[in-house]
Amino acid sequence: MPVTPSLQSRRAQLPAGSELTEPPPARLAKLPAADKLARLLQVAKGHRRALILTHDNPDPDSMAAAVSLAHLLERKAGIESHVGYGGIIGRAENVAFVRVLRLPVSHVSQIDFSQYDLFGLVDTQPPVRNHSLPARYRADLVVDHHPLREESLLAPFADVGGDFGATSTMLVEYLRAARLEPSVEIATALFYGIKADTRDLGRETTQTDVDSYLWLFPRCDKQLLGQIEHPELPARFFQLFHTSIEKAKVYGTAIITDLEEVYSPDLVAEVAERMMYLEGMKWSLAYGTFRNQLFLSLRVKDRRMNAGRLIRELCEDLGGSSGGHGSMAGARLPLSGSAAKRKALKREVVSRFLEAFGVSEERPVSLLSAQDT
Repeated sequence: MPVTPSLQSRRAQLPAGSELTEPPPARLAKLPAADKLARLLQVAKGHRRALILTHDNPDPDSMAAAVSLAHLLERKAGIESHVGYGGIIGRAENVAFVRVLRLPVSHVSQIDFSQYDLFGLVDTQPPVRNHSLPARYRADLVVDHHPLREESLLAPFADVGGDFGATSTMLVEYLRAARLEPSVEIATALFYGIKADTRDLGRETTQTDVDSYLWLFPRCDKQLLGQIEHPELPARFFQLFHTSIEKAKVYGTAIITDLEEVYSPDLVAEVAERMMYLEGMKWSLAYGTFRNQLFLSLRVKDRRMNAGRLIRELCEDLGGSSGGHGSMAGARLPLSGSAAKRKALKREVVSRFLEAFGVSEERPVSLLSAQDT
């Protein structure tokens, strides 16, 4: 498969010794699962220890896929493999997910990167920058269901750009091709990963997602699943939702809310998701601050609106990272300077989205004062 000129120019910029002697197939994502597996094992061959990283502040889909990839490498390539993540696991369901299934994931602060010679990124891609792989290391394996970022094709193994609703679905394909029967814990993790990312198969779901979901269903533990889906919630969860409702403003067909300071970044996405249920809404945007960063989460009614592309276009000149796909997307922007400067950034971000939503001329109405349509 020919390599595009832009990729050729990027390869020319690689440091000495990192030039790819055998360029990976640019359309690896379109190959059958058995061919992908063969390529994966070929790239992994000869390595001693693998570190698989999720995106920062990982969700169940990211963690399930990472743990499954590590399991696959250990069983089929004989490589000792570990899973790491940056940020925090804060949402109650996600904490329960790791605890109940006893998933072997470690924070990057506890990891010595120099001890590994094979690095993987799951549910994210190198140029997205929402991961904790240090710049001095190259990702050898990239597995992600989000739209392809061209730079990802520099990786020796890059399964990116396929048509999947969840990265967990991709790992189910690998496991089935390898004829590996997952443990109850891994099967339950993958099942919940697909369930959560596709919103019970109701969002951006493909036939492969459905097939994987049905294949996993008899293999997962329903009792463990119930413990994950219905965890006890801390008081601050309800306090945060109180703030989100109190601060929410409706602009015609869009709803925007400021969560102020959040105790977990992934709650921004949970609020954006919930606000989308308001009748008549086409757009939902939630944002909140965490450790001197502004987290944004966008939801749209119609995936043809392409939330991922929109959020990248609106936030790319503000630094940080952004990405997503048809109906959902997120961004993480650096916050610095005085309180006035931070407020100015928030106003600028909201203004950009209102313009993009086509509701900048709409008079904002507090959600608590809004009338049913």
